[in-house]
Amino acid sequence: MSDKNIILVTGGQRSGKSEFSESLALKHSATPVYLATAHVMDDEFRERVRIHQNRRGPDWTTVEEEIELGRHDMTGKTVLIDCVTMWVTNVFFKYNEDVQSSLAKLKEEFTKFTSHDATYIFVSNEIGSGGVSPNAMTRRFTDIQGWFNQFIASLADEVYLTVAGIPVKIK
Repeated sequence: MSDKNIILVTGGQRSGKSEFSESLALKHSATPVYLATAHVMDDEFRERVRIHQNRRGPDWTTVEEEIELGRHDMTGKTVLIDCVTMWVTNVFFKYNEDVQSSLAKLKEEFTKFTSHDATYIFVSNEIGSGGVSPNAMTRRFTDIQGWFNQFIASLADEVYLTVAGIPVKIK
């Protein structure tokens, strides 16, 4: 019998995804792991990271991994992956904006990473909910983000959509 649990929390920017995901993680474990996928490039983003860290407090273990999540064995742990969109961004640019190569790499890493019994809470953005961009690269990125969200959701035990700070369970 498997003790693996995959949860996807998605929504728009500033919809309350992170706070809700953190509360979910704490329901599963008093000492969860926060897997940060972002590459911090400027002071404004560094401040966002600091705010998140302060909100989480000392009971969390932080692991930083921008691309190769499959290198980390989280067996028996509760791990919050924040966020899928930054992970997709990192892979997309590493693979020169090639959608098929990037999507294959993301699926490969996801499969390796989630092969162990653990609780995985993935935080992602619904960037395709807005209008269609006139920029071809942005459209390719929106496509890969949407397809990868669908991939995760298809394997998830639970999926939540956050809207205006309200989480709605959709699976």
